[in-house]
Amino acid sequence: MTKRLTLCADDFAQSDAISAGILELLAAGRLSATSVMSQAPCWASHAGELKAFDGKADVGLHFNLSHPFGDHARPLSHWLMKSQLRQLSRPMLRDAAVMQIDLFQQHFGRLPDFIDGHQHVHALPVVRDALFEAIALRWQGRPLPYLRAPDRLGHPGDNRLKALVLRSVSTGFDDSAQEHGFCTTPWFGGMYSLTPQADFAGLMQQWLARTPDRGLIMCHPGHPAQDKDDPIAATRDKEFRFLGSQAFADLCAQYGVELVRFDNAAPTPTPLAA
Repeated sequence: MTKRLTLCADDFAQSDAISAGILELLAAGRLSATSVMSQAPCWASHAGELKAFDGKADVGLHFNLSHPFGDHARPLSHWLMKSQLRQLSRPMLRDAAVMQIDLFQQHFGRLPDFIDGHQHVHALPVVRDALFEAIALRWQGRPLPYLRAPDRLGHPGDNRLKALVLRSVSTGFDDSAQEHGFCTTPWFGGMYSLTPQADFAGLMQQWLARTPDRGLIMCHPGHPAQDKDDPIAATRDKEFRFLGSQAFADLCAQYGVELVRFDNAAPTPTPLAA
């Protein structure tokens, strides 16, 4: 039996090197989605290249609050603590989300197919509600984007503590999103330590074996580059090389995995009332 899987490369436009690697994997059919950091200075220059894959892969917004683009950027620890204490400004977060949605649309020519979050910030308390409000403002009368649900994490990767923290801070996101009329990804994988020593190939084998039909796996490929603002730069080339390899193609065949856009695997979301 074939299992449909959406394999999504995060962080498009974070840098030229990351974008180039993702574009190569899209062209090779080794990805079926990518999410864009629309605040990035190089987004405008790479949007046209990504447009060549419109309709062939899902293109979404990678909502960002922690990477140093823009005035609202703070370390992830800030958002984790403040969200749990409910000490965040919902209007400020809504405006930040609207701005990033608008930057995506300005250069890509349409709204995103889906929305996820850099370091999963979109699923945090308060942040999630602000994001729902921003989507309601911009998607009036249109089919809603689908959302990544980190609390549906189905495999801990090589770091059970990291997985436990993610599930804890994003608890209730999937239920809340569906209550607001969104379609969410029913199974999520790709979480791991993101260290150069990690066995990415071995982990990918486990994720492909475990994913159900219509699952989603995130990845972080790219070409190597010296980027002081990218804490996982050393792992990106390792992911890129494996995803482009025959070994990855063989694993997909072994587990009956077909890479597809998520809207080919799920019902179309219904519009959310403004």
